Amino acid sequence: MNHSKPEHIEINGVLDLHLFKPKDLSTLIDEYIRVCLEKEIYSVRFIHGKGIGNIRRSVHALLERNPHVINFQLADSTGGGWGATIANLSPEKSHA
Repeated sequence: MNHSKPEHIEINGVLDLHLFKPKDLSTLIDEYIRVCLEKEIYSVRFIHGKGIGNIRRSVHALLERNPHVINFQLADSTGGGWGATIANLSPEKSHA
């Protein structure tokens, strides 16, 4: 039973996934994208770390399924390189 209070997440277009359990990623990413769109934030950086790539692959699979994601790519060297993914969003659903 989890008796800790939910974390407050700042909605600023950057989400550090190190703070969360992998099983929570699906709900977390979709909800974060929804709130970013409400705040008219259309570029989101997901920090998943470099590691062996499991979290990165999960993030990419979730982004592929989200209808508001136009495209995504690994960040450049100033944005975390292959330890982060940048997703570009549209308020309109781009695909289903």
